[in-house]
Amino acid sequence: MQKFGLSQSTRRAEDPRLLTGRGAYVDDTAPAGALYAYVLRSPVAHARIAEIDAEDARGMPGVAAILLASDIEAADVLNHLPTTVAKNRDGSSAADPQRPILARDVVRFVGEPVALVVADTLAQARDAAEAIMVDFDDLPVKVDVAPGGPALHEEAPDNVAYDYAKGDEEACEAALARAARVVELTVDDNRIICASLEPRGVWAEPEGERLHVCVNGQGVWGIRDQVADSLRLDREAVRVTTPDVGGGFGMKANMYPETVLVPHAARALGRAVRWMGDRSEAMLSDNAGRDLICHAKLGFDEDNRLIAYRMDNVANMGAYNSGYAQHIQSELFSKVMPGCYDVQACFMTSKGVYTNTTQVDAYRGAGRPEAIYVLERAMDYAAKKLGVDRFDLRRRCFIQRDQFPYVSAMGETYDVGDFPRVLGRAMAEADVAGFDARRQESGARGRLRGLGLCYYIESILGNPTEHAEIEFTADGRVSLYVGTQSNGQGHETVYRQFLATHLGVAPEMVDIVQGDSDRIATGGGTGGSRSVTTQGTANRATAEKVVEKFTPFVADLMEVEEVAFEDGAFRSPGSNRVIDVLEAAAEARKAGREDLLRTRETTKLPGRSYPNGAHLCEVEIDPDTGHLDVVKYTVVDDFGNLMNPMLAEGQVHGGVAQGIGQAVSEHVVYDEDGQLLTASFMDYGMPRAVALPMIAFHSEPVPSTANVLGMKGCGEAGTVGAMAAVGNAALDALWPLGLRRVDMPFTPARVWAMLQQAKGSLAAE
Repeated sequence: MQKFGLSQSTRRAEDPRLLTGRGAYVDDTAPAGALYAYVLRSPVAHARIAEIDAEDARGMPGVAAILLASDIEAADVLNHLPTTVAKNRDGSSAADPQRPILARDVVRFVGEPVALVVADTLAQARDAAEAIMVDFDDLPVKVDVAPGGPALHEEAPDNVAYDYAKGDEEACEAALARAARVVELTVDDNRIICASLEPRGVWAEPEGERLHVCVNGQGVWGIRDQVADSLRLDREAVRVTTPDVGGGFGMKANMYPETVLVPHAARALGRAVRWMGDRSEAMLSDNAGRDLICHAKLGFDEDNRLIAYRMDNVANMGAYNSGYAQHIQSELFSKVMPGCYDVQACFMTSKGVYTNTTQVDAYRGAGRPEAIYVLERAMDYAAKKLGVDRFDLRRRCFIQRDQFPYVSAMGETYDVGDFPRVLGRAMAEADVAGFDARRQESGARGRLRGLGLCYYIESILGNPTEHAEIEFTADGRVSLYVGTQSNGQGHETVYRQFLATHLGVAPEMVDIVQGDSDRIATGGGTGGSRSVTTQGTANRATAEKVVEKFTPFVADLMEVEEVAFEDGAFRSPGSNRVIDVLEAAAEARKAGREDLLRTRETTKLPGRSYPNGAHLCEVEIDPDTGHLDVVKYTVVDDFGNLMNPMLAEGQVHGGVAQGIGQAVSEHVVYDEDGQLLTASFMDYGMPRAVALPMIAFHSEPVPSTANVLGMKGCGEAGTVGAMAAVGNAALDALWPLGLRRVDMPFTPARVWAMLQQAKGSLAAE
């Protein structure tokens, strides 16, 4: 089975089904005859609801129900979404305004749900929604990310969501005070929309006394619990399933109003109800990401070693808290320093809803790129200000291999790493030595060329506990039950590889069972690149338990005293007899040994793993038009042991594309009235293939010690490194012109404006 085992680049098992239109997504699986739901959303950013008149709409053809806030509250539905709050710097709790499922008295962002219409057809539901008369009394709109202004919530005075700090401020300030050189830089991390290939959707139907909810999320158990709690049901009375999912990226891990409204409607009407969001709905109502401004202050000693940094962040939380947004904090950089301090001031605005402050789960995956983006932009800026080589500056600051395990200033324990080796490989693969010649050639064509570096490190874990179950079925196949949820990453392929490696079962004989709260007892879902590490460890432990349980049975079957499991089969020393696992399972079934046919194990990882790597990007800028092209891109990653190198490379390619997308074209824009101006792909600049170069990927692994497989996770790494690499390349190209602050996105209009500034046509900052 080595051909199909771990560390082999086997092709994705999912692709023949998905690429030939045989995928089963949430909208494909809705029951026949299901009613259609449509959400009436607020057209204004901030207003008091003076009156809602839905009587005419209720009598329109095909309308089965219209639900307002008063209706669901009368039905004892909990009319707010769950959330958690952090602690302020003074130890008090952060602001905790409730986010209603349906707006009660006030709407606070364009797109906030006001009513749910259920009808026989989607067209009828839309028509009825248009007939609902809502009288809004406009309130002042809050769009600036700053204290003060019109209050969105009584619970958030001055619109301050929370004021958070992490680290040792005194040690940091002392280190900065004694630093030989201090460099400061302010960078803008622009707001972006997730824009998953498949928008959010949900359907629900009664199943006897129970309720079946199908949602395209990232894990079923949290949704099951939250739906049950909102509808005041026992959790065992709700079954949640998840079919194929067209992209999750953290955004679909959150709870949304529709995930409660649709099940409530199905239960109240006694019929199946379906809802599928369209693209503009998604752009208006999905939780967004990024949207912060950070001021970095870095202190260096006489040898240009980084000894301290301070980050002061101002973040836009949007109109409401969502999920665990306040608890997702920035991770540390891979530098040695005695002082580190991170301050976050987060404000409420009328600009949609925000998923987080310093992590990017809302945006197509990625672990803490905000922190890496700021630090690596500041490092390249510092190298230029200090007049030192950017590569040498990193080498001086790296944790060295013999210093691991290393405890950081924040108490994070890095287990292993070889940062100088990874950086050296990246420089060689990217032909850094030949860059000057390429810059001269670009200059001869009238182009400005720049080289950007980002050396990133991220942490992988999430929930450290995961479960797996292996069942030998009556048809001679194997079912592997997992607690994670594929959103397109290739889980089916990799998990089959685990059983090929550890049990010798051919991949085509394995069925992956996921996304069903009835069939799988519990699980941690997917997010933060945890799947392959946590689920992989559980898969391996369960396979080893299968071998352990079967060994004495096979020995009795062979009538021998000793049996070993080697090369995917049971063998007896000194005998030519060989029995594979499927044959052993068939014999166990004949013998009535049901205890051997199903095995479940739970594992818990002892700590995080730390993927890291170097991204090198080269850009060309046309000074006449401001157009920026990413012309060369090289990645060297330390992901530890790779389970499937081809899938890992694909994850990196996708992540880099996403990072380049934000850096070059993606940008959420609201006007002064809180109206979203980028609510379609006509206005929102998604990355396209024509704008992307070939991406060279190389692996330089240092196996993790935090799991038995030596893995580190890779789903988010591409985006983590790409933003700063492109940003630093743009800075490098524009630095000779006197420009010192260049912020994403590098659209032609923005870059052209920077060039005019450099020429003196615009006022200097």
